[in-house]
Amino acid sequence: MEVLRSFRPGSELLGNAELAERTGLSRSTVSRLTQTLVGAGFLQVEPRSRAYRLAPAVLSLAQAMRSGSTVLGIAAPRMRATAEARRVNVGLAAPDRDEMVYLESIRYNRRPSLRTVVSGQRVPMELTSLGRAYLASAPEAQRKALLAHFRYVRRTQWAELGPALTEAVEEVQRQGYCAASWQAEVVAVATPLVFQRSHYALNVSLTTSEPFAAVVRELAPALMALKAEIQRELEAAE
Repeated sequence: MEVLRSFRPGSELLGNAELAERTGLSRSTVSRLTQTLVGAGFLQVEPRSRAYRLAPAVLSLAQAMRSGSTVLGIAAPRMRATAEARRVNVGLAAPDRDEMVYLESIRYNRRPSLRTVVSGQRVPMELTSLGRAYLASAPEAQRKALLAHFRYVRRTQWAELGPALTEAVEEVQRQGYCAASWQAEVVAVATPLVFQRSHYALNVSLTTSEPFAAVVRELAPALMALKAEIQRELEAAE
């Protein structure tokens, strides 16, 4: 699984040496694992470079996850309805280690944008509204461990980032949502969503040059109404 995790957008082809560096495993172990994964149909060999790429079987696992997700099945059509009615972007993500992974992303930018977000895309937990909303709902031990990790990897930025994370957690606990603008002119508001002990985060966003606070005031009611609708349906399904 660590070998498969090493493949990211921009790293479509990886050799044993690169995989060993990314996983921390020995080259002999990686060589044995890649042979096993090729035999199982999860990796393919690029003949000229002898490097590996993910095989189609990996995509089938992702599709099985998506089609079997109760949360995604209930949330996706309601997310689309909100996106179309409000002309906003709506996303649903889940945590994976120190990142958030989009399960669904519906884009309805009011103005042209070069930014694209698709299912499976990862974003930094500590910088995004999605990640900060998740941190607010995460079990305390998990939240403390993640904050300690971010304090270490972002130590040169921690003087500013630490208070921002604390403020976001307090905002979610106080009003149900938090907001962030980690990319230029993109304002996002997010709220946690918990179902059967699994944690997710839901957000709405806009690409805009309007003042941050004004956009948050516009987006927050739509987000919280969407969350309430999804939660009602999840409770009925449960």
